Amino acid sequence: MPEGEPYVWNQDDVWESLEARFRAARAHCQATGVTVSERVASLNETLDVLEARPQIAHSDPALQAYEEVFFATAADTAACPINAPLLLGVHARMRTIVKAASMEWDLEERAARARLYHLLYGGRMAVEEVLLQMDPADVPTLMVGVDEPSNAPSVEIRGVTVHSGDVLVSRGGAPTSAFIARGNDWPGNFSHIALVHVDEDGRARTIEAHIELGVVVAGPEKYLGDPKLRILVLRPRSALVDGGTLAAAAADHALNEAQSRHIPYDFQMRYQDPTEMFCSEVASAAYRAQDIHLWRGLTSTSEPAAARWLGQFGVEELVTHGPSDLEYDPQLAVVAEWRDAETLFDAHLDDAILDAMLEGAADGDDVGYSWPMLGVARLMKAYSAVKVLFGSTGPVPEGMSATVALRVAWLRERHAAIRAVLLRKVNQFESAEGYRPPFWELRRLAIESEKETDPA
Repeated sequence: MPEGEPYVWNQDDVWESLEARFRAARAHCQATGVTVSERVASLNETLDVLEARPQIAHSDPALQAYEEVFFATAADTAACPINAPLLLGVHARMRTIVKAASMEWDLEERAARARLYHLLYGGRMAVEEVLLQMDPADVPTLMVGVDEPSNAPSVEIRGVTVHSGDVLVSRGGAPTSAFIARGNDWPGNFSHIALVHVDEDGRARTIEAHIELGVVVAGPEKYLGDPKLRILVLRPRSALVDGGTLAAAAADHALNEAQSRHIPYDFQMRYQDPTEMFCSEVASAAYRAQDIHLWRGLTSTSEPAAARWLGQFGVEELVTHGPSDLEYDPQLAVVAEWRDAETLFDAHLDDAILDAMLEGAADGDDVGYSWPMLGVARLMKAYSAVKVLFGSTGPVPEGMSATVALRVAWLRERHAAIRAVLLRKVNQFESAEGYRPPFWELRRLAIESEKETDPA
């Protein structure tokens, strides 16, 4: 087991007070709008002060003060979303300033990592609570960040100039995606990594590792066509990659590796062994070849029940490169993000369900599978092995055992059962209260739903 402990907010009273604030503000939208404008102006003044400092310590009281005011402002904005653009703007500015400041922080120090987590993950969740209270037609699908300079070849994708070597961090729609995002000491929002390669003639491709196929190369249409609940575009800082030259070299390295050999998917998550690769490893290995080491903070899973579940799905390395943690790496700038209201709510539902399932695991629940189907699964595994020999794929991915395949099916079925009950509770909540449940309410409802659908 890795050293450490899961991060726990322990701020239920804060969330309850914010929801009470939100309820009260809904009845006074016009006055609340004025308050939001004033608070955002105050937040920007705080950022002006921070930005003027040569260095910002993670313990700077101004950061704590900013956080408290921002969360309160988000609650007011959710009640009266007309001022949402103001909140989104100040959040994007804060993220840029804090990510730059954290270049000087020791992210192995728990207090420093917690501060970064509060501001970036907590700030993200606060913004998303606002977006989920808006009319879906008004939710911006593109949020622009920093146009970090790069001389690497580029192409425009969905209104964003993307350069070779950029990293796409996304969230898939499968239960396993939620497990990847949530099943660690610092639960996050992302489950998948892809590296962008752009030729000199502007041809864009993504290099990524899929459970079913291993490392593959595809065009942006294929990447965007797969279910994605949100996508974040990250770019290494110009000074780190010699203006973009090393970023392009990293993308070239990844493309050459993917095209020169078959790279199976790494279910064990061994990020330092490039023989097999999982999604994060595609990007980290490519940059490591240029002596650039991404992931300033590693993902760890020290909670025994979560670690036990990961082991039952074949994961051996419990300290590794998790997709969510790349968002906090100060070596990368946030260029843009795509998301929309419905897929965003799907992500929140899945997060709440996985949190509830992991809480059940801590109470003794175990990963199940259908024993009667084991013989069939083994036959499917043998059939899949033959398909792999001839360059194809079968129903059981290469590197995955028949037992793990059944456990993945169990996770999918169990997740679907909880989701069906949770959606009924969400609809009841919305009918009674007149708004979508915020995440802490969603999590509470998911825990109820998990207990109600417990087959035991």
